[in-house]
Amino acid sequence: MNLASPFALALVAIVGLSLVGLPVAYAMIGGSILWLFLSGLDMGTAAEQLLNGMMASQLLLAIPLFILAAEFMNAGAIMDRLLRFCNAIVGRYRGGLAQVNVLQSIVFASMSGSALADAAGSGKLMQSLMTRDGKYPPAYAAALTCASSVLGPIIPPSIPLVLYALVSDTSIGYLFLAGVVPGLLLGAVQIALIAFTARRRRFPVEEKVPLRELPGITWRAMPALLMPVILLGCLYSGITTPTEAAAVAALYALLVSAFLYRSVRPKDVYRSLATSARVTTSIGMLIAGALVFNFVITAENIPKTLSAMMKAHEMSPLAFLLFVNVLLIVLGCFLEGTTIILIILPVLLPTAVALGVDPIHFGVMAIVNIMLGLVTPPYGLLLFMMNKITDVPLRDIVREVMPFLYVMFGALALIALVPDVVLWLPRLLGYKG
Repeated sequence: MNLASPFALALVAIVGLSLVGLPVAYAMIGGSILWLFLSGLDMGTAAEQLLNGMMASQLLLAIPLFILAAEFMNAGAIMDRLLRFCNAIVGRYRGGLAQVNVLQSIVFASMSGSALADAAGSGKLMQSLMTRDGKYPPAYAAALTCASSVLGPIIPPSIPLVLYALVSDTSIGYLFLAGVVPGLLLGAVQIALIAFTARRRRFPVEEKVPLRELPGITWRAMPALLMPVILLGCLYSGITTPTEAAAVAALYALLVSAFLYRSVRPKDVYRSLATSARVTTSIGMLIAGALVFNFVITAENIPKTLSAMMKAHEMSPLAFLLFVNVLLIVLGCFLEGTTIILIILPVLLPTAVALGVDPIHFGVMAIVNIMLGLVTPPYGLLLFMMNKITDVPLRDIVREVMPFLYVMFGALALIALVPDVVLWLPRLLGYKG
């Protein structure tokens, strides 16, 4: 690539602006405008691409609605009921409270769709429960919450999968189905590691919940547990579009929290709306920057050039997937996940399709990889977040999270090498890929 070309200078501008502290979204827009100027194109093209991209996809409306649903769930008393339910199921085993952490993340994933929301929603509470009376080391509790929180964006609903559907033009319904088995697989390897570690480190056994109380605990948690059933049922029955299903999820969360559990007041609703607006604005700016920069990438024929280069080197689909995994692991250590989804994946996807890789399989594999980047040193965003939430030294969290990373990377290898792990459930329900 010519280092003095408009595209190279645009990349330098984006990296430089990001390094001096400008948000990535603004840096992408600034670099794209520089490319338009150097290429002699109309500056208004940036605004045109932004508006066309924002107005052309109703799927974008699903993002703030899923965020709002999670906020309503957080504002209510739902988490307490979920924790009681999870504790009744697995709390009786050695290391049971640690397994409750994973199980509640699997259940909460069906409501939040966000790793950060999962960690913020339950992180402080689980840290307090696990470290009370010295049951678990604080660093282990914080590391486990980091590891279990990555399940949120893999098990539906998933904001990252919505973003991938936007840039790849694939079915959001089949993407949601494809995330179920990989998400449960990651949860299973975490629980297996906890069971192994619990015996070696002599973790405590919680007081058993009498079986006669289990029906009552399950009944009280049932409205929360029904959220994924209602959401996926609306999607796959054809009653609603993905955006309408997100609206139903938000309304259901509000009704359950406000009228059934009676734990949400008007000021809590306002706080949820304000928080959702702030998060949506942040994501929206990233999408806006990506839409403009994707025009630059398309105009420069970067995807076609990359695809031709891969074919010229006779790269097999397996070699390509290994290359993508290594690339995303490295990028995930430094870049925010949304940026990777919106900028990097659209460049790689045409090559994947040209090599015969299924786009649903590719997307779920990439999302899993990106989520693992949130807990991969040196710049795992969840690691820093739990460091702030718990005041546990970062180096101690990193030490305890490494065994979880090893088993999750093993699960990622299975997801990448065996497409049926991802595609079995979508094909069962009609996917023809």
